[in-house]
Amino acid sequence: MKSQEFFLSLENAAATYNLGKSLGEFLPAGSVILLEGNLGAGKTTLVQGIGAGLGITETIDSPTFTLINEYFSGKIPLYHFDLYRLESSEIEALNLEIYWEGLEVPLGIVAIEWAEKLVYYPPDFLRVCLSFSEAGDTVDQTLRGRHAKLISIGKLNFDWEKFSIES
Repeated sequence: MKSQEFFLSLENAAATYNLGKSLGEFLPAGSVILLEGNLGAGKTTLVQGIGAGLGITETIDSPTFTLINEYFSGKIPLYHFDLYRLESSEIEALNLEIYWEGLEVPLGIVAIEWAEKLVYYPPDFLRVCLSFSEAGDTVDQTLRGRHAKLISIGKLNFDWEKFSIES
């Protein structure tokens, strides 16, 4: 399976949002974004940016209790999942492939928070690992602040030279 990695330092929450906005403008229907990171790392902020990049005007909130929020007002649909409260058997029962294969819903962008809990993966995806640390949180002080590691797996290839993020 082919993979590419890209690492970004994000100055603040607005930079995380703008990364999401760029992804929303750039990614085609059928893209799956697997979001990983601790509480407060910026997963929902990134999805809000994706929605903005798609032209979605509705408020985008974390679907922690609803499990999924679906948005259809943009150029393509956005399906936003949050697996935080679920066990493996509950995640498997969601049949997430319905969304990333476009079997019963229009093909769109699938964004999954707490993706490390998935029990199976799509063949092609973008893993976004977000981290945030303040002074004193880490031994390596060069890693202070917000960071994003983007890993594309499978056919989802990026020309990182053409990919831009507003500051």
